[in-house]
Amino acid sequence: MLYGVPWPTCLLATGLCGVSGMLPDIDSDSSTPKHESIAFAAAVVPMMLIHRFLHAGMSHESIILAGAAIYLLIRFGLGKLLALYTVHRGMFHSLPAAAIFGEIAFLLSSGEDVRLRLYKAGAVVIGYLSHLLLDEIYSIEWSHGRLGLKSSFGTAVKLFGEGWWCNISAYGKMLILASVILLDPQCPFTPLHSGGASSIQQTATRLFDSILHR
Repeated sequence: MLYGVPWPTCLLATGLCGVSGMLPDIDSDSSTPKHESIAFAAAVVPMMLIHRFLHAGMSHESIILAGAAIYLLIRFGLGKLLALYTVHRGMFHSLPAAAIFGEIAFLLSSGEDVRLRLYKAGAVVIGYLSHLLLDEIYSIEWSHGRLGLKSSFGTAVKLFGEGWWCNISAYGKMLILASVILLDPQCPFTPLHSGGASSIQQTATRLFDSILHR
């Protein structure tokens, strides 16, 4: 174990961090990161969901069929959806997008140890943010003894995009995923574990208490 985190979790988080560094460029139709990220997700996501399948009481055959369906959906459907839905340097290059992918990673990292789930989700967010920060750094250039800014400066690390619909879509997804996390039955701090009587504020308090070992 490393600082209380099992070695397999450390290695998985390292891989997730590396791959998530390519995620902002999946909005580019011809980019290699897009194809590699989709292929990686198609292979890894079904395996990360095995714990949830078992928790749902699915049979061995049902798990195989569900995993195959998820693989085909991501491998051949996600790329076409992204090509229709996204534009390069749009909201995929933004801080809300980093939060969304962190929330997705948290939900995929099933289990009742919330700290390990946050560890893996945090690795995805760090990898994602590293790409955004490097984009901004490389948009600063030194020319003829002066610092200059490329036209791409400010298009990566941003809170809002151009147009109202992309912002509503991004922040709406972020809030929906946050609600799903708070209602996740595999988390011991959710209202489902307390008979449904806890409020959202109490649920969030138990989440932070669990993280801080109170």
